[in-house]
Amino acid sequence: MEVIILAGGLGTRLRSVVSGLPKCMAPVDGKPFLWYLLEYLRLFSVTHVVLSVGYLREAVQDWVEQHKEEYPFRFSFAVEEEPLGTGGGIALASSLVHGPEAVVLNGDTFFDADLDELLELRRSSGRPIALALKKMRSFDRYGTVELSSEGLVTGFREKQYCPEGLINGGVYALNLGAGLFDGLGGKFSFENDVLEPCCRMEKICGVEQSGFFLDIGIPADYALAGERPQLLHHPRSLQEIVQAAGEFDTLLLDRDGVINRLHPDDYIKNPDEFEWLPGVKEALREAALKFRGIYIVSNQRGVGKGIMSRAALDSLHSWMLQEIAAAGGRIDGLYICTALSEDDPYRKPQTGMFEDLMRDHPEIDPDTTLMIGDSPSDRLFARRCRISYCMVREA
Repeated sequence: MEVIILAGGLGTRLRSVVSGLPKCMAPVDGKPFLWYLLEYLRLFSVTHVVLSVGYLREAVQDWVEQHKEEYPFRFSFAVEEEPLGTGGGIALASSLVHGPEAVVLNGDTFFDADLDELLELRRSSGRPIALALKKMRSFDRYGTVELSSEGLVTGFREKQYCPEGLINGGVYALNLGAGLFDGLGGKFSFENDVLEPCCRMEKICGVEQSGFFLDIGIPADYALAGERPQLLHHPRSLQEIVQAAGEFDTLLLDRDGVINRLHPDDYIKNPDEFEWLPGVKEALREAALKFRGIYIVSNQRGVGKGIMSRAALDSLHSWMLQEIAAAGGRIDGLYICTALSEDDPYRKPQTGMFEDLMRDHPEIDPDTTLMIGDSPSDRLFARRCRISYCMVREA
């Protein structure tokens, strides 16, 4: 995977609070915003990052030079001698990409999108552009994106107040061999000169993704990043996520890898094998004060394989709940799938457990529900349930 990061903007609106730095170098909790983007890219098989730089580029280049050995990918710089716009910046950077496709990120936006899913969508659809879309509520800062039931982007609407809608999350997968920039010259807008005409020609697909989104382009949202750096941070513990998750009232938790340490290629069969992850009991005590409902949704195929009995699993969970309660936390319900088949409707990433939860608790609102997991299966489960998702990433 090769990634282009657009880091050449002038940052005019942010200069009142961050002067003398490009936006991607704005400090958040003692680290430049770019650091959070690069740590996020560690989650994927990224081999090459091209930074499109211009305004105050020396700050970016010097920092990368000092820290490049810390990352598993190599860096290149596409230097804008004069501002080229979003489209010109991508076109210039794409000339340094070696393969036929690239993922593009904005240097002032953090969107915890699944880049593997986005690339697979672009390839399978045959379209040259795929967009990662984020559902927002009660907003007027962004235009909205119209998405068909088949995943085709059918239109872009201008900025206006919207009670609920999908926005362009600023994360793109591009087929660089499709001639997207032909005839456009050096300076142009990606949004106006590429996305708009490609939309009319049905060349854009999109997928709604539920990861955390933050745009630091204006002072108010930059301040929010400073107040809630946990959601940008890597690694990210359960306790950090709970502390930062202020807008949610229902919490769903995977078990293995989130509450207890995962045993690769094995199953936790009794309390002696159950190892609490650091800070989990404290996190659940805090969650008990913040969330109206806390539920575990967990695949436990060890029962289906005959490695342990359902009675043994229930006994283990009874002990676990007692330990959580003794520490001041609580779990309001467990939804467990023991089936072997990947196609079982209750096995994550299928949505059967969430559907049962909603039937049992009709007061739950998916828009204010957060799923915390540790695997791509958990992420896909959350997306299919149309709920927000955050991944535990232990050190």
